[in-house]
Amino acid sequence: MHGGRLVDEVKGISIIDCTACGFKHMDPLPGDAMLDEIYKKEYYTKEKPTFIERSIEDEVWWNSNYDDRYVFLESALGEGRRELLDIGSGPGFFLKRALERGWSAKGVEPSVEAARFATSNGVTVINDFLDNAIEGGALQNGTFDAVHLSEVLEHIRDPAAVCEAASKLLRPGGLLCVVLPNDYNPLQEYLREERGFNPYWAAPPHHINYFDKKSITSLIKRSGFELLHTTATFPMEFFLLMGDDYVGNDELGRLCHKKRKNLEAALSTDRFKAFKDQWYALMASYGIGREFVIYARKKDIYDE
Repeated sequence: MHGGRLVDEVKGISIIDCTACGFKHMDPLPGDAMLDEIYKKEYYTKEKPTFIERSIEDEVWWNSNYDDRYVFLESALGEGRRELLDIGSGPGFFLKRALERGWSAKGVEPSVEAARFATSNGVTVINDFLDNAIEGGALQNGTFDAVHLSEVLEHIRDPAAVCEAASKLLRPGGLLCVVLPNDYNPLQEYLREERGFNPYWAAPPHHINYFDKKSITSLIKRSGFELLHTTATFPMEFFLLMGDDYVGNDELGRLCHKKRKNLEAALSTDRFKAFKDQWYALMASYGIGREFVIYARKKDIYDE
């Protein structure tokens, strides 16, 4: 039974810190019919109509981020383990990079538009929700060496069920990479309390769940994983703290994003890469960063 402290009321929708789930989420949760409509038909046409276009524009920057994830996965898995499932694969750019790096990869994506774009780029995508793909036999347990869950857990009714399904889909010792927004984080709370910002990060019904470092790491551990590494992405809140209020201002938001890309391009060079990696991991340890990037290993019977 869901219940807990009321955190926010946004667009007439309550967000609670649920004692049963261990993380913040909408209350009540949206129904299956609403989610089907949003994620099969609307998400890449109404909610994020420029996402594919801008991802193409930012492809070099995205690939730099993807390469960071693949380098970690490849190092932790060792040679010969290169089969990946990308849950919520969107337009397929992460899958495309997988193929370029020599991986065997497939995705699961409910959006008709996103899946169509991905397949047009030569990647394999199952156009369905994860549970349907599993129940219908399109996915088999114990098939993959790595599962990628990027910007997914905030959108679904039951994040625990998806994490547990990911564990079953992995081979022994397989790896999970989770990327998700770091919401109600210390910088956001400061902006709210000291600068008078409204909770711009709260976006129901598209964002159902809201995680911080404690709640997401707890969920991953409960789902049968051992944490290996946690890092962060650049804290876009820095721009707000410096006076660039991009909230609701798309033009300024793109300008701030360009500045972030320029900074990260410099920090990704050989001269600064170790510093960047340590800095972003340090930020994550303090609960700072716009997103968390978490790597975990499937715990097997012999680990108990």
